[in-house]
Amino acid sequence: MVGEITVRSKTREELINVDDEIREFIGRSGVREGTITLFVPHTTAAVTINENADPSVSKDIVYGLGKIAPRRDGYKHFEGNSDAHIKASLVGQSCTLIVSNGNPLLGTWQSVYFCEFDGPRTRKMILRIGP
Repeated sequence: MVGEITVRSKTREELINVDDEIREFIGRSGVREGTITLFVPHTTAAVTINENADPSVSKDIVYGLGKIAPRRDGYKHFEGNSDAHIKASLVGQSCTLIVSNGNPLLGTWQSVYFCEFDGPRTRKMILRIGP
């Protein structure tokens, strides 16, 4: 089963927790045991798994990536969002989770985050689940 979720960012750079949307999709699929692949079909956005207990962590990730790829640093790309392309490439456009007993297997403090690096925008994430 393949589907998609819509993600709306409010700022230029933010990590958005999509756990609820993923759980809802798994529930609709009826798959109890298998894997789910998450794919972000955008060149300035990504997906990652990281800590959900302290909201400072996601802010620190955005801050740290900004040190690696500053917003303005003499880039040649005419749209002015080269930093967003670099950040998306560093984080990555996909991840795969194990589904067990109808739930994504995540660690105690883990969540799945849609990473926006060129917002605010309305984006999508494609999900594929199977046994």
